[in-house]
Amino acid sequence: MDHATVMKLLAIGLYVAILLGIGVAASRKTSDIRDYFAAGKRLGFFNVAFSARATGESAWLLLGLTGMGYAVGVKAFWVVLGEMIGVGGAWLFMAHRFKRLTDRYDSITVPDYLESRLRDSGHGLRLIAAGALVVFVPIYAGAQVFATGTAFHAFLGWNHYVGAAAGFAVVMLYITQGGFTAVVWSDVFQGSLMVIGLVALPLVAWSHVGGHEAITGALQGIDPDLLTWHGPGADGPGSGGWSFATITSICGLAAIGIGFWGSPQVFVRYISMKNTGQIVPGTITALTWTLLADSGAVLVGLFGRAIYAPEALGGNSDNILPEMSLQLLPAFFAGGFIAMVLSAIMSTIDSLLVVASSAGVRDYWQKTRHPGMSDERLMSLSRRVTLALSLVSFGVGIGIMLYDKENGVFWTIMFGWSGIAATFCPTMILSLYWSGLTARGAKFAMVAGFLAVPFFKFAAPALLLSAGLEGWVERLADLDVLLPSFVIGFLVAIVVSAMDKQGRARMAGIDAELRDARS
Repeated sequence: MDHATVMKLLAIGLYVAILLGIGVAASRKTSDIRDYFAAGKRLGFFNVAFSARATGESAWLLLGLTGMGYAVGVKAFWVVLGEMIGVGGAWLFMAHRFKRLTDRYDSITVPDYLESRLRDSGHGLRLIAAGALVVFVPIYAGAQVFATGTAFHAFLGWNHYVGAAAGFAVVMLYITQGGFTAVVWSDVFQGSLMVIGLVALPLVAWSHVGGHEAITGALQGIDPDLLTWHGPGADGPGSGGWSFATITSICGLAAIGIGFWGSPQVFVRYISMKNTGQIVPGTITALTWTLLADSGAVLVGLFGRAIYAPEALGGNSDNILPEMSLQLLPAFFAGGFIAMVLSAIMSTIDSLLVVASSAGVRDYWQKTRHPGMSDERLMSLSRRVTLALSLVSFGVGIGIMLYDKENGVFWTIMFGWSGIAATFCPTMILSLYWSGLTARGAKFAMVAGFLAVPFFKFAAPALLLSAGLEGWVERLADLDVLLPSFVIGFLVAIVVSAMDKQGRARMAGIDAELRDARS
């Protein structure tokens, strides 16, 4: 084993040791089910903001968005704009009301909140929410497993499957012991690594190339459209331009931010805050992190395009961050970038697994089957369910490696992200701003959003092709699935609630609760 490999492994070993130490320390702070799923509702703004951002990003930021910056250039900044709107909107316009209402209802999960807010006594809404999480979380987490294997292969030359197994084993060790507290503490550590690395690497590349003029000149020589907001065209250098297709693809990129307006793995962070006084400083922290990290990711790809030809990356733009860090940094710091990629992956996997575990244990087993179960038994069951879901997610990730290696990290992960967002976000927004939303409307909306994602991903392209509308298949691919699925869920919620007279009668008095939440 050469010296460079030893130094990389040393950096990774230090990272893993810190994570395991966090898991051990967090387990001593976890005494009941409220601690395991919501950290006892005692977290401050810094922990919540860093945890929410680390959770919301995942491998798509380190491997996917950097790869997109390499492929389309400045156009990738539309993703940054969408993220800023999504993150800022969630903190500024939803977090305060949501926190006030969840404290009023003593909720510790998002399904807890929805059931109380919409007066659903039959547990149907809770079961739909729990079912959606149990389905889409393994898909989303499985995509992270795929990214783990990709990272170890790119940085160390390991077999994809060995790398995936090694990375996922670390997550399982610390999450099953410390629950949500371990997740948040590890997210602060991992989120710090991510933002530092994504700010530092573009500066290193800038210095390596020779500054602004050298980078601009190199990109102009490759394709001048890499420096435009509409991005490069499909017909070679200089073929880009503004068109309906361009605008559609930009809408698809910016729509990524919609997922922050109600996804449970993000909103459980607001539940865990100790009070609403944390929201303003949390907003500033979260937006600063987003601007620095997301812009840094795009610049890594953009500057990398000026340095490395596609052949140097094996034809896969997702390899740009590993290639740059390995070539431009000393071995130990390159090992730190391996840890940074793993941070992005693990900070999402652990959060997803705790949310899915809470859906199975709290929202199904305790609330609908065994309401009298003790916290000790619930804690034991929660750890077992978390472990089981971890293994399922690992299986999904291996399946992606076997059958879908061609899709980039960005879009593979976005399918799982979209499924969760389209299921929950329309209902969450309306629950905070419209007293006319009923439990039936929410149920139909969640099912519609849930089904719309696979429909637009798989069925709609086939239907358009059979109708001879090949051009519309490309437009749909550019738009992706989240925005149309979100719109369908939103409209279904409004229409069904408007027709639900009995449901509206049950909601009498909800206006007062919303007024209290606004105050």
